[in-house]
Amino acid sequence: MCGIVGAVADRDVVPILLEGLRRLEYRGYDSAGVAVLSEDNRLQRVRAKGKVAGLAEKIAGKLHGRLGIAHTRWATHGVPSQENAHPHICEELVAVVHNGIIENHEALREWQSAAGYRFTSQTDTEVIAHQIHDYLINKGKDLLAAVKSAVADFDGAYALGVISNKEPDHLVAARLGSPLVIGVGIGEYFIASDVAALLPVTQRFIFLEDGDIADIHRDSLTIFDAEGRRVERPIRESELRADSVERGEYRHYMLKEIFEQPRALADTLEGRIANGRILEQSFGAGAGEILDEVQGVHIIACGTSYHAGLIGRYWLESLVGIPCSVEVASEFRYRKPVVRKNSLIVTLSQSGETADTLAGLQEARRLGFGHSLSICNVAESSLVRESDLVLLTRAGPEIGVASTKAFTTQLVALMMLVIVLGRRNGLSEDGERRLVVELEKLPGKVEQVLKLDDAIQAISEQFADIHNALFLGRGAQYPVAMEGALKLKEISYIHAEAYPAGELKHGPLALVDADMPVIAVAPNNELLEKLKSNLQEVRARGGKLIVFAGEDSEMQVSEGVQVLEVAPVDDAISPIIYTIPLQLLSYHVAVLKGTDVDQPRNLAKSVTVE
Repeated sequence: MCGIVGAVADRDVVPILLEGLRRLEYRGYDSAGVAVLSEDNRLQRVRAKGKVAGLAEKIAGKLHGRLGIAHTRWATHGVPSQENAHPHICEELVAVVHNGIIENHEALREWQSAAGYRFTSQTDTEVIAHQIHDYLINKGKDLLAAVKSAVADFDGAYALGVISNKEPDHLVAARLGSPLVIGVGIGEYFIASDVAALLPVTQRFIFLEDGDIADIHRDSLTIFDAEGRRVERPIRESELRADSVERGEYRHYMLKEIFEQPRALADTLEGRIANGRILEQSFGAGAGEILDEVQGVHIIACGTSYHAGLIGRYWLESLVGIPCSVEVASEFRYRKPVVRKNSLIVTLSQSGETADTLAGLQEARRLGFGHSLSICNVAESSLVRESDLVLLTRAGPEIGVASTKAFTTQLVALMMLVIVLGRRNGLSEDGERRLVVELEKLPGKVEQVLKLDDAIQAISEQFADIHNALFLGRGAQYPVAMEGALKLKEISYIHAEAYPAGELKHGPLALVDADMPVIAVAPNNELLEKLKSNLQEVRARGGKLIVFAGEDSEMQVSEGVQVLEVAPVDDAISPIIYTIPLQLLSYHVAVLKGTDVDQPRNLAKSVTVE
């Protein structure tokens, strides 16, 4: 994940840039840098591999300026290093920061090398600086025109901040596929990839739209749309404050993080979609070549991440048609698995430091499995460093021990993997576009299902004296039921188990009575009628049912049967939607029980020991 900050003001902007970078650290990065225009009109740059704190130490009062850009970089093209860190500068005249991926960077690099441009990094971003320089110097355009011409040459996704000592007091910003906001101050302007970076200096923001280019001076702002027309974008007052990383209005971090999921899902998709397709480079340098070799997938994970992996298996086998195995990491590392060469080892972890998952990856390598992919929320983690490919989930800091937004962002990441593997296994372009459209709708769909909160809180009162609960699901909803049971048991201390609904008659039905609530997830899909029959078995034994059902599933409320309706959703992404009500249910039951919701007994957020 990358972070952008920029500023043009009548004061030293370096402290603003550094504080903005600190506030974007949660997004994941491996290097950072700042470039400013000095009082003697020189572009000055400081970059550092590692943390923003290290960058700040290198600057240590040596850098000052009223115009500047800054960046935290997560490596995609080129290893983490000072040379690959942003900002990138061309001929001491143009400085650029960039989020996203320039897909045609190799062709541009070849042309620019032939034209005499010297490359000092392995990044795709450096071609941006050279292309703008070519239009600015060799073709005689001003900075705004040079940026407009250059972006027309790029394929892919980008958010850009550009400055040049040819035009002091001038910042140009552009976006396509990666978000960029403009912070509006009094006689000053700022840019950032996230409003959180600018909260200490402004609460007023303009959200650029795809294709927008902003011409920014200290005392003026002009925005042009994708057609080159001058447009007005509304200024919005942010409700967030500088302390928004705190619990804020929420009673617990867990509740806050449940309600942060629309944003977390949008962040996970940000900059990874262009022209209705998933950008393969999002998985890292060389992803295409590695994915071409994949003949199967082997997922290794623990706890909530294991449940995400189980859902991923349903997707991979039903949508892509390639075999997928899912294993609890602590079991995988001690058994003797059959080695399948050309299998992609996928490790899932919120922290990236889970000891069993790390050991599982190492064992898979020792045994001779194929390449590895880490789906993780922490950029600097051990799991990320040891994997061939990486897809950061961008959930942001997750304080509550019970994982919520980390789980749903893992599912989004897995669906992205399903799509890029599907291209190689018969998934049509129309099929990919359909799935991508559904992913893009996800934040809004989650916002909608969160409106069930009050109704779920009312239902939770039935659990005041309950000591056991049963969760049911079929197909890809079975792992959703497993996750619901885990959430309930870990924060409310109610014993809860999950079963495939078709397994009821093979044992679990013996547990059903009026004192054990049975929670079922029932979207309207090909297994719905089978599930309805299973639920009738529960009612016949006097069991009480709480059913989360699609509005179009025709589930009827009756004595002993409560139905909470969920808006219709495409079956492919329904597991992501249907996990949200179960998170809310476990939260409200835990509050009712008076447990420590955010730090349940005996549990830790990151399990770094065996």
